[in-house]
Amino acid sequence: MAGVGTWALTALGAATVFLHRALPQRLLDGMLGFAAGVMIAASFWSLLAPAIDLAEAGGGPSWFPAAVGFLCGAAFLRLIDQILPHLHPDLADRGDAEGVPTHWRRTTLLVLAITLHNLPEGLAVGVAFGGAASNVTNGVSLAAALALAVGIALQNVPEGVAVAMPLRREGLSRFRAFWFGQLSAAVEPVAAVAGAAFVGMLMPVLPYALAFAAGAMLYVVIEELLPAAQREGHADLVTSATLIGFTLMMVLDVALG
Repeated sequence: MAGVGTWALTALGAATVFLHRALPQRLLDGMLGFAAGVMIAASFWSLLAPAIDLAEAGGGPSWFPAAVGFLCGAAFLRLIDQILPHLHPDLADRGDAEGVPTHWRRTTLLVLAITLHNLPEGLAVGVAFGGAASNVTNGVSLAAALALAVGIALQNVPEGVAVAMPLRREGLSRFRAFWFGQLSAAVEPVAAVAGAAFVGMLMPVLPYALAFAAGAMLYVVIEELLPAAQREGHADLVTSATLIGFTLMMVLDVALG
């Protein structure tokens, strides 16, 4: 249900194409900065901190699972980024596709870029709920998992806008731009179920799985969200929006978790 909720908010963002063909660049950049702040806060408060607590309760080095899982998550996203053909929405006009060379349509490449970045978000939600269901001492509480899902769902709204608007500018109809925009997040419920199932079957890997999701999410923030948000020179706005997003996610997690 949480995974479906994060997908639904992406669909809500994509639905803005029925109202506008394009949004002001400052607004889009601010929304991306907000999304980045939410993801940064969620990576620590909802994922890394519980991973460290679990490792400490297990009696081993508290830093080891967090460090290993974090780097593996970032490396995994880097590997997929190099292999899977995709085109970031902010570079659509330049045609700078990444990944292995392909003759796929630009529409497909645009959708794949957002789908790639939605994967760690769905995984994070699933791992958090899997940890909450485990009843492990010092693990992730149900309220904390819910806070993570709410935070990711909120920042999925600008991501839906970020994929649907470029598709609309590419000449697609409003419905097709919306359809592909929401489709980019269809991977989130699947990744959420997979993450929860994996944790449920292999409880000892929970600290590593939490940190893995954190590393993957921060890779997306550093590699894509913040550079894209600041490309048009709105650094001050993006910085402020990032801090607001971080604060909101921190409050959600601490208050609920």
